[in-house]
Amino acid sequence: MSSPRITEQAPAKLNLYLHVLGRRPDGYHALDSLVVFADVGDRVTVLETPAPPPLRGVERAAPVPRLSLSGPFGRALMGEDPATNLVNRAAHLLAAALERPASVTLLLDKHLPVASGIGGGSADAAAALLALARLWGVEADHDLLYQVGVSLGADVPACLAGRPVFLGGLGEQLDPAPVLPETHAVLVNPGVPVSTPAVFKARSGPFSSLARFTESPADARALAALLAERRNDLTEPALTVAPEIAAVLAALDATPGCLLSRLSGSGATCFGLYAIADEAGRAAEAIQAARPAWWVRAARLLPEPAQPRPLPIGLLTPLGTDPQAPRPSVPFPDTGGWGVG
Repeated sequence: MSSPRITEQAPAKLNLYLHVLGRRPDGYHALDSLVVFADVGDRVTVLETPAPPPLRGVERAAPVPRLSLSGPFGRALMGEDPATNLVNRAAHLLAAALERPASVTLLLDKHLPVASGIGGGSADAAAALLALARLWGVEADHDLLYQVGVSLGADVPACLAGRPVFLGGLGEQLDPAPVLPETHAVLVNPGVPVSTPAVFKARSGPFSSLARFTESPADARALAALLAERRNDLTEPALTVAPEIAAVLAALDATPGCLLSRLSGSGATCFGLYAIADEAGRAAEAIQAARPAWWVRAARLLPEPAQPRPLPIGLLTPLGTDPQAPRPSVPFPDTGGWGVG
């Protein structure tokens, strides 16, 4: 009997605003951000890896996750050690927390640009945790998933929530956002990976204040007006790291119907907001025609699910040290440890 294949979507994350509130004693920065998700993204599929038959006198190594890549941006990850990939680490850490073998194969269908400010790696890790939870019989709202998530990265808990949230601290504090109106977007990446540490290092000047709101905007135009009173504090430093961002923002601003253009996260992906799907679609077509080398997608911002996953109460605490996931004992020899779909 074949193992069940469980697939979870990994939607792109957008920071509708992002304020840097201050620098903590540990050197990291405290943030305030409104995080939403779009209906474009990656896919993660998990299935059990059958254990090899025992051999007399042979001690087999503990099973480890195996990760296979596909999709237009799968090969962009080929230069990495697979043991450092967030999907692999998510499987390794959850299995360790559950005290069970990590005998799984993970299939990552990669459609989002790498190191692009839209949480691709974090969304992939969250999707892997949710798929593994289904495979291993763990409730999707179990606090353990959030603990594993925050151990992996600042954006992973928000990606686990999968709905509009206010993100605080380093990402370990999640609070519900008000209901947001139907809004459409165009996501644009100029093909330049951006290092988040480099952007924070380039940041200077005063810090911002908390900027949350409690009332639900009436429509997309009202939402854009609220966001225009806020900003992404990482835009200026990101421009010093990737000047191409300026051309992306200008291209979005030039499209009819664009209510607001903004950098997401530390970049280099930017987004424009639109009230009507047709306006977003035409804008995406126009930008792609003018800049065929850019990655451009029209999208819809995902609303809160009918049955949203409960948010953790209070601050999330990591599980502790996150040892690097071991490399497969018998790696895919022709790909340095990766499988390629």
